Amino acid sequence: MATNTARLRSVYRNILRELPPRPLLASPPAPLHKRIRENFRQPPQQDSTAAVQHAEQFLAYLRAQRTYVQLLERYNPSIDMDEEERVRLTARRVGMDLPPEFGKGGDK
Repeated sequence: MATNTARLRSVYRNILRELPPRPLLASPPAPLHKRIRENFRQPPQQDSTAAVQHAEQFLAYLRAQRTYVQLLERYNPSIDMDEEERVRLTARRVGMDLPPEFGKGGDK
């Protein structure tokens, strides 16, 4: 029972590390933080190994989501750009510059 409690505490700390950080520690915790804390504060039920496994699965999911976002940012750097900027950078990637558009400060 003591090993499950220690293991559950470790998983809880790891889950908190995976969640986005709070901007200021003085700010109230997010609803997700509150909900997770409530779930871990409840005394373990008879089948605490199932609770630990469930928490570990949730931790694995959070880690996978973080990795997914990191990979998206790495391999799709233009994901948060507008269409014009994306087209301009794509043209520059292949060695071309876009012609100045009519009425946007270019020569008429």
